[in-house]
Amino acid sequence: MKGVIKLIIHVVKPGESIYAIARLYGVSPNKIISDNELQNPDRLVVGQTIVVLEGTQPHRVAPGQSLYIIARNYGVTVEDILEANPQITNPSLIYPGQIIMIPPRTRKLGTIDVNGYAFPGINRDVLRKTLPHLTYLSIFSYEVNTDGSLRTINDTPLIEAARQARVAPLMVITNLREGGGFSSDVARTILTNAEVQNNLVNNVVRTLREKNYYGLDIDFEYIYPENREDYNNFVRRMAQTLRPLGYTITTALAPKIAADQPGLLYEAHDYPVHGALVDHVILMTYEWGYTAGPPLPVAPINEVRRVLNYAVTAIPRSKILMGIPNYGYVWALPYTPGSRATTLSNVGAVDLAARMRAAIQYDQRAESPFFTYYDSSGRQHIAWFEDARSVQAKLRLVNEYKLGGVSYWTIGRYFPQLWLVQDALYDVRKVI
Repeated sequence: MKGVIKLIIHVVKPGESIYAIARLYGVSPNKIISDNELQNPDRLVVGQTIVVLEGTQPHRVAPGQSLYIIARNYGVTVEDILEANPQITNPSLIYPGQIIMIPPRTRKLGTIDVNGYAFPGINRDVLRKTLPHLTYLSIFSYEVNTDGSLRTINDTPLIEAARQARVAPLMVITNLREGGGFSSDVARTILTNAEVQNNLVNNVVRTLREKNYYGLDIDFEYIYPENREDYNNFVRRMAQTLRPLGYTITTALAPKIAADQPGLLYEAHDYPVHGALVDHVILMTYEWGYTAGPPLPVAPINEVRRVLNYAVTAIPRSKILMGIPNYGYVWALPYTPGSRATTLSNVGAVDLAARMRAAIQYDQRAESPFFTYYDSSGRQHIAWFEDARSVQAKLRLVNEYKLGGVSYWTIGRYFPQLWLVQDALYDVRKVI
C-alpha cells in the first residue's frame, strides 16, 4: 500500500464518454474502466464520479532545464523530485536527454487503522478483494443470551482468510435478540447479574482462544440509562481480563454530540470512560437517514463533524475510528411516517440512476450525492448514497481531526471507488 498516487475525482458531464475523460487526463480508457470496475462503461450517468489515478511519470530533460523549472512546470517541489529519483546526488548536475521520474502531486496523509465489519455469509471474492485494505476484520456477530452463552456463527473461514491477508480478526459480541433488534433487557441481564456475566466473560475468552481471534469488539446498544455505570464496569472488567491475555478491546459507540445527550441510544454510552479503558472506539457516525426515518443523507458531513467535535474532547484522538457507511437508501415521495426505505449499494445507486435516466446531484453542505426519479407508476423517489467525493470528504476528516482511522459498515457490498480513494490518501496499518 506504499507510494504516492495522484487522485482525480472527475464528475461526469452531459455527453461525456470514458474515452473523452481518458483523453482529458492523459490516461488509458482501459485503466479507468479497470480501476473503477465499470460494468457498463458506455452508459455513464451525469453527476457520476469517476476516479482517475496517476502514478509517477517520466520526463526527458530538455536543454536549459533545471530541477527548479521542471518542478514548477509539474506543480511539485524539487525535494519531491529528488525523493523520487535517489540516483540524482547533485541537483545541479542534470543533463539534456536524462530521464527523471516526476511524482504525482497528491501526497498521502499518513497511516491509519481501518476496520471493516463483515457478516459470516459475505461473498468470498468480495472479502478477498477487500482484505488488503483493512487492519481489522470485525465479524458480526456473536449474540449473547440471557444465561451468558453465545449464539455461534460460522466465522472460521473469515478468520482464516483475514489472518492469511495479515488482517486482525475481531470477535464482535452484541445484545441483539434472536431474529433482530437490540434488546435493552438482554443488556440489563448481562450487566447486572454476576453469574450471567461470569459465564459470558468465560465464553468470550474461550472463543477468542479457540477461534484464534486478535481481539474483542463490544457492540451493546440501546442500554437502559440506569445501566450506564454497569456498562462502564463491564467494559472495565473485559479490559482487565483480556489485556493480560494479549487481546485488544474495542467498543462501538452511538454518535453523540454532548455528554448529556438524551435518548436510549446515547445515555449509557460514556465516551470518557470508554476512551480511557479500550484500545479503539468505533463511532457509529451514520444512520441520520435510516430505514424507518425520513429521507436524509446517511452520513452528512456537517453532522459527522458535530460528533467528532465532542468526541475529541472525551476520547484520545488516536483511539477513534470514525464510522463510514458503505450503502445508501431509496425513499418513496412524498414521505409518509411508517413507510420504510430500501437499502442499496453505492454501485447499485449509480446503476439505478442510469436505468431511470436520472442525473446525480451533490449536496455541498452534507457532502452527499443524491438523485430523484419517477417509477413506472408515476411515484417519485429519492436516493441518498456515497460516491468518491463523499468518501474523500469523510476520509479527510481523519487527517483534520488526527483520528486513529475509520470503520466501515459494512464491507459486504464491494465499492471499488472507496478503496481507490482510501489508498490514494492513506497507507493502511498492519498489526499482524
